[in-house]
Amino acid sequence: MRYGYWAPVFGGWLRNVADEREASWENLSRLVRRSEETGWDLTLIAELNLNDIKGIEAPALDAWSSAAALVAVTSRIELMTAVRPNFHQPALFAKQAANIDRISGGRLALNVVSSWWGKEAESYGLQFDQHDDRYARTTEWLQVLNSLWSRSRTDFQGRYYTLADAIVEPKPVSTPVRPRPVIYAGGESEAAKTMIARHCDAYVMHGDEPEHIAPKITDMKARREAFGLPPMKFGMAGFAIVRDSQAEAERELERITTIPGLAEGKPPSGFANFDQWLAGTELERELKIREYSVSNRGLRPGFVGTPETVRARIEAFEAVGLDLVLLQMSPQEEEMDRFAAQVIQPTRPAG
Repeated sequence: MRYGYWAPVFGGWLRNVADEREASWENLSRLVRRSEETGWDLTLIAELNLNDIKGIEAPALDAWSSAAALVAVTSRIELMTAVRPNFHQPALFAKQAANIDRISGGRLALNVVSSWWGKEAESYGLQFDQHDDRYARTTEWLQVLNSLWSRSRTDFQGRYYTLADAIVEPKPVSTPVRPRPVIYAGGESEAAKTMIARHCDAYVMHGDEPEHIAPKITDMKARREAFGLPPMKFGMAGFAIVRDSQAEAERELERITTIPGLAEGKPPSGFANFDQWLAGTELERELKIREYSVSNRGLRPGFVGTPETVRARIEAFEAVGLDLVLLQMSPQEEEMDRFAAQVIQPTRPAG
């Protein structure tokens, strides 16, 4: 199993806890550098210009300038940086990402996200496509990106993008094991899964129980084989609470999932954004109000308990084919250190 975490570009990941650390370069860079020392494999740098967790007026760090800065102060960790095609012209992005990948020595990865937040796109004067149109745009965007990274010159005529004799040099780092930056993507609609199986390298899922993750992996493996492409990797979001006893972990779970003001009809500002997300995406299982507290269905996997309980739970996901967990936790630095010492390091060879 590989272990990744969500970088604190919004300061923290809990909607109900106001006193998490601020969103700042100092906090971000310190945490990522520390994570290399303690054995984490990957960090996901989310891309939103408005803060979806703490409220739209709260600070939110830019994903791509943060990623470029992080490659200069790290040496080992993979930097999976989110990118939304309607926010980035593909040819210019291909040049930018190739340069960052070169600087990092081949540690850049992409998390391609077909935008769901209409309010944000409207605020910034950008095109916001409806559901299937989003995946049609993303498909074209990925075709352009792959051509620019693999061919000397690219001509492209599509519905969304047109290129004539475009050149990207130098190209990203390419090896037999990693011919291009790994492209991760997630989605649960038919349009999303078809696009990901055909054009991406890894499928990332919202958190769920092993018995629900297993058929999703089986389905995507079959789609991939039908295209005659190499096997994919599989990742899943989660939220981890590791304590010395199950009772301690459950008390912390209760604390972070209590929504202030909801009973009085005065929910926090981010709750309206959660409502819009529910209305704007196709979900295979009904979300519960508790999942407002922790994004990406992070509590469903059950990474809450003692180190032994959490390690056993992770083994259950590994048994059904999961390769990567992408974790949130809070307070992030302290909890990541605890998780690394009690969950990651005992499963790794000494030295």
